[in-house]
Amino acid sequence: MMIYVIFIGFALISWLIQSRLRSKFDEYSQVPIPNGMTGKDVAEKMLHDNGIYDVKVLSVEGRLTDHYNPADKTVNLSEDVYYSNSVAAAAVAAHECGHAVQHATAYSFLQMRSKLVPVVSFASNWVQWILLAGIFTLKTFPELLLFGILLFAMTTLFSFITLPVEVNASSRAIVWLSRAGITNVNTHDKATDALRWAAYTYVVAALSSLATLVYYIMIYLGGSRRD
Repeated sequence: MMIYVIFIGFALISWLIQSRLRSKFDEYSQVPIPNGMTGKDVAEKMLHDNGIYDVKVLSVEGRLTDHYNPADKTVNLSEDVYYSNSVAAAAVAAHECGHAVQHATAYSFLQMRSKLVPVVSFASNWVQWILLAGIFTLKTFPELLLFGILLFAMTTLFSFITLPVEVNASSRAIVWLSRAGITNVNTHDKATDALRWAAYTYVVAALSSLATLVYYIMIYLGGSRRD
């Protein structure tokens, strides 16, 4: 019963943080940065200031769909960020460029995360089915559930490796925004606050994944004891 309470708690916290993040983004989207640069302008300037000229800045559909793709070296900004000259847009654009800087400087945690992508991609497609089948066949074929747990452990590890990657990208963004004069005394704290709330979503996701992993381990151990 306790594990279900934990799951419900994480789900509630995740919903609250996502709701708060959207609220913060909406609020800071109404606050223009002093020089009027758009998210696209901010991204290109941060890349060039860091000596990066082989990364393209693109506009993608969706809301809060911003990401950096190391495979094709593109900073992909949602339309709300790409065309906006707000504090929120500047913060998000700089954060995604922070990942590009990590890539260019061979940041260790980003490299580790990239190496896990093929495994996590496979696990994401199959792990739930394997775990479900493993639970049903626990008494006759416990190895299947153990295999599912190992796959899920890889996704959990991926979530925790993602934490320093995201925090570091935000730190790079915050420092650069101030140094480059993109934000000033009136807007810098707002940019920092927006990125802080974004980071909270990754923390909750990692802890939730860990709780789920423990849950499946308990099921496996419980079945082993009965045997």
